[in-house]
Amino acid sequence: MSKPIVLQVGPYPDWDQIPLDTDFEVKRLFEASDASAFLAEHGPNVKAIATRGELGADADMIEACPALELISVYGVGYDAVDLEACKARNIQVTNTPDVLTEDVADLGVAMMLCQARGMVGAEAWVRDGSWQDKGLYPLKRRVFGRKAGILGLGRIGFEVGKRLTGFGMDIAYSDIAAKDYASDWTFMEDPLALAAHSDFLFVTLAASEQTRHIVDAKLIEKVGPDGIIINISRASNIDEAALIEALETGKLGAAALDVFEREPALDPRFLKLDNVLVQPHHASGTIETRKAMGQLLRDNLTAHFAGDALLTPVL
Repeated sequence: MSKPIVLQVGPYPDWDQIPLDTDFEVKRLFEASDASAFLAEHGPNVKAIATRGELGADADMIEACPALELISVYGVGYDAVDLEACKARNIQVTNTPDVLTEDVADLGVAMMLCQARGMVGAEAWVRDGSWQDKGLYPLKRRVFGRKAGILGLGRIGFEVGKRLTGFGMDIAYSDIAAKDYASDWTFMEDPLALAAHSDFLFVTLAASEQTRHIVDAKLIEKVGPDGIIINISRASNIDEAALIEALETGKLGAAALDVFEREPALDPRFLKLDNVLVQPHHASGTIETRKAMGQLLRDNLTAHFAGDALLTPVL
């Protein structure tokens, strides 16, 4: 029996690629010199798309695959998938939640600590001889006992909050409604009130058209010149132009970012700022989590073509 044809949008590690190639007939779009021609040739026979969260599947790609039944996303975010196009054709969509939650929360807290305590600059202070020549490194701000705000208390936001309790922090959050599982933390319906409350504002909400630039100039200024914004969600949740302007002028104290618009070609102004910590979108970047993500992506593909219920459907 012939294998289902799967369009692969971006590369995966060998531990995922080998079993994917074994179980399916894989058409690797990312290796094509002419993507449009590749889609024109193979699209009519494609039954499923295997993609990554940041790559997604746009309307043109979906339209080029008239027999498409499923889009399986390697990642928790699926905002780069054209859901309206999928709904119009009853195409199912899956992602890989839960398996990356803990690692993303870990990195968010690590970024907070790294930025608040100036660890990148402190290492350079040692390596370039400044410690010996100039003496002690400039004082930074403490973390324990201060106020943390979590914008979006989903799986990742909740795990961030659990970790912050270990620092004795005053924890508040904003979401569409109060959460029963966060009764020990303060619910603030208004994101602006949350920002004004926060020494550290974690952006952990899912991305959508409704959340686009929810962290705008007004909200950023509420965090203030002593505050830090940490983004481990999606770049679209923050107005980058407003963020850069606030960092340049001192309206915001600092930022720690794992995601950027047009990444990896991020705005070069970020690289000129010494009050922003930049990371290469690797919050889920552990061997253990990436293997689990790949397994879940393949399990959803396998379940679909076996006629079984999808493990993690989003549409």
